[in-house]
Amino acid sequence: MPDYLFAYPRFLLLLVLIIPMIVWYILKQKKTVPTIQLSTLQGFGKAKTSFKNILKHIIFAFRIICFSFLVLALARPQSTNNWQNVSTEGIDIIISLDISGSMLAQDFHPDRLEAGKTIAAEFINNRPNDRMGLVVFSGKSFTQCPLTTDHAVLINLFKGIKFGLIEDGTAIGEGIATAINRIKDSNAKSKIIILLTDGVNNSGSIAPITAAEIAKTYGIRIYTIGVGSLGQAPYPVPTAFGTQMQMIKVEIDEPALKQIAQMTDGKYFRATNNEKLREIYKEIDKLEKTKIAVKEYRKYKEEFLPFVLLAALSLFLELFLKFTILKKIP
Repeated sequence: MPDYLFAYPRFLLLLVLIIPMIVWYILKQKKTVPTIQLSTLQGFGKAKTSFKNILKHIIFAFRIICFSFLVLALARPQSTNNWQNVSTEGIDIIISLDISGSMLAQDFHPDRLEAGKTIAAEFINNRPNDRMGLVVFSGKSFTQCPLTTDHAVLINLFKGIKFGLIEDGTAIGEGIATAINRIKDSNAKSKIIILLTDGVNNSGSIAPITAAEIAKTYGIRIYTIGVGSLGQAPYPVPTAFGTQMQMIKVEIDEPALKQIAQMTDGKYFRATNNEKLREIYKEIDKLEKTKIAVKEYRKYKEEFLPFVLLAALSLFLELFLKFTILKKIP
């Protein structure tokens, strides 16, 4: 939809002259001298105001309208259409998410896995210009969604993640390796992996540090997030009497996660609740900003002609009334 502006907006100040013109007209009406002098006006006391007396004020109204439209035409009204040419220095991001059984612990609301999914989706929505993908891992790893700019599809795939998709365990090394395989050939300015886990590597054939060394050779930066409260966390355990909560020890291999982040020029974070995890994603969002160059193009179209025509019409109507219906006979 076009925008409207004035090339010479200072001319609009002339519209202020309408106020003294109206004041002058009102004062002039009060000082009008009668052409016939009578000793008394008693005979005209009940006389009705004629149609011509009302109509004569319309002449002045047309004059004001004509002046207003001429001022608007002098200010050169223009319509503009804008186009934007956007170039992006893209950032490709793979989220590698732990979906092992320990992610069902309820020190997060409703549990670690659901909190991780929800808050990651918020992070994705805040980065519309980046390609993003998803890798999940427990005892093994696989790609849930390759790099894409269709974030709606990615978020829908996030919603489908649940415990039990693959055998249980914590294969951190394979979670990193699968993410590397998906992002290593990217031509993006920055290649990022966000690794979220709540445990210690106990599965898979690739050691986490080995995977981090591979990431480093490809220039991939890894942000690691350890998820879990300090000490113990409530965990749902099925029993003969139904599911009951038991306290389990929180074990996160923080030294390994810190080393992975340090080796790849990333950063390690510890999330102990939903809000802390949300703050971590916000910090990563600030650290990895997409640069956008915008060139704007404008096409101008002159719109003064309708105002000139309206001014001419007002002038014509004023003259028509003045020399026909309201014509003065000397």
